[in-house]
Formats: sequence, C-alpha cells, structure tokens
Amino acid sequence: MNEDLPALVDAELRRPVPPAVAALAQRLAARARGGALAVLFYGSALRDDALDGVLDFYVLVERADDWPQSRTAAWANRILPPNVGYLEDPGAAASANRRLRAKYAVMTLAQFRRAMSVRRIDTTLWARFSQPCACVQARHAAAFEAVREAICDAIVTAAHWAAALGPPAADAASYWRALYQRTYAAELRVESSARAVDLVGRDAARFTRLLPLAWRAAGIAFSAAEDRMVPLVGAAERAEAETRWQRRRRLGRPLNLLRLLKAALTFENATDYVAWKVERHSGLRIEPTAFQRRHPLLAAPALYWRLRRLGVLR
Repeated sequence: MNEDLPALVDAELRRPVPPAVAALAQRLAARARGGALAVLFYGSALRDDALDGVLDFYVLVERADDWPQSRTAAWANRILPPNVGYLEDPGAAASANRRLRAKYAVMTLAQFRRAMSVRRIDTTLWARFSQPCACVQARHAAAFEAVREAICDAIVTAAHWAAALGPPAADAASYWRALYQRTYAAELRVESSARAVDLVGRDAARFTRLLPLAWRAAGIAFSAAEDRMVPLVGAAERAEAETRWQRRRRLGRPLNLLRLLKAALTFENATDYVAWKVERHSGLRIEPTAFQRRHPLLAAPALYWRLRRLGVLR
C-alpha cells in the first residue's frame, strides 16, 4: 500500500485526546462566539500524553474580531498574529483531582494557512506544525480539510528546507534534527537547539516515515537505500537556499522579539501565567491580586521586586 502525506496527516489530526483536553478545547472554541473554525492541540503534552504542565492550543477563528478582546488586541492580531493567553480550568479535569492549565494562541484560519508557505520569512509556524498535532475541534468538514491542507503545507515547507540545508546523505531523522536546529537558532527560545535532537528522537519512527512522503509531495527527487536518503539537490541550489535561509535567520529573532513586546500588551491572564511559572519552578505560590490581573504591566515592577526579596529571582 502506497501511503501519501494527506493520509498520514489526516490520521494524526484525528488522533484521540483525553476527555479533559477535549472539554478544554470546547471551552476555548465557545469563547469565540461562534467564530471558531478549529482548535488544535500540540506540543509536549500531546507528545508525552500528559496533563501536567501547560497544554498548548491554537484557536483558529474566521475573523480576528470573533475572539473577545480589545480593539487594540484585535488590531495587533491582524498585523502580527497570533495573540496568546493563559487559562486555568479546574472543572475540565475534576475527576483527576487536578487543575488543567493551558496556553492558547488565536489567529484566523486564513493567517494560519499563509504562515505555512515556503516563501514566508517567519519560520515559527511551519516548523511547529510540521510536528505532530491533533485537531480537537472543527466546526465542519470544510474547516477540517483546510486545517489538513495547512498542516501538509507546513510539512512540505519543512521538507524543502531539510533537503536544501541538510546533509548530502543521511538517515531521515538526521535531516529533521538538522532542520529543527536551524529553526531553533532562528527564534528567541529558552531551550537550546540541542532540544531538536530530543524532539526527533522521541518519535523517530514518525519522522522516518514522514520524510519520503513529504519529499514526494514537495516534488523533490531523491534516492533511498536502507536508511540512507539522498535528495537530488545541486550545489548551486544549496548555495541559493543558504542565502535565503540566512535572511530568515537575521529577521527571525527581531520578529520573535516584536511578538514578545506585543504579548506584553495583549497576553490574556499574563499574571496568572507568571504565578504558575513561579510555583512550577520554585514551589512558591503567589496569588495575584485583582489589580495585578487587570493591570499586569503596571503591577510588573512590584511583582518583580517581591520575587527578588523572596529569593525566587536572582
């Protein structure tokens, strides 16, 4: 049986998730007041099948205004998507006697699809969604199909860069590791690029199965013998791809910095997210005040000095 890329992506998107994750995705979709087209679940919680830590979601809406937010936040999301937020939900996992925590990003489906193009300077979205994800909510079949096409585009874009920038010949996992080391280096990240090795190693069979399907979908000729793969990419094409990639690397970090600055103004429930991070890493629980929740920027200096006095920050 000859498998193709859409079939593999379809199966991944339809993978089952814990009921608590489905309930939280439904709650996020409901906030969009009927405008949510799909909710995607991705990241370490999906890979590890774990509910501790923070669950990562993308909420894809029809229009930026479908998400309840200020006019400034909606405008910012049109210019530099996505907007992000944090949610704690004790109800979704009550049977497990735990509080679920989620970080979510919101953007339109049209923006999401455009972000997967090989021509985009920003590498963040296609790199993230060439990794496994699940479509937990979809308004209708057409929305699901649009998400599937976008994920296929992300993988094809990743495969294009893996062939053009990777080793002349190697096993499939090595191409993915080399690619993610490149994308990590092009972003502002706390993790080192060595995390790419761990990321691929956790699901090496998936990435090995994926690469030939993605290269065929991308129209990249290659030869394969046992575990050795050779993309037929000439020296001139590699040099031209390297030049284009260096442009993405130069601009990638400023783009991520702009997103961080935007998040300082638009991040929903930022203070609760900081409190959870502090508790996670230090064991110290800080309960934000109503003022801190309403005005996180104004409250930030006092919170910073309080954490310094408590020895949490050094």
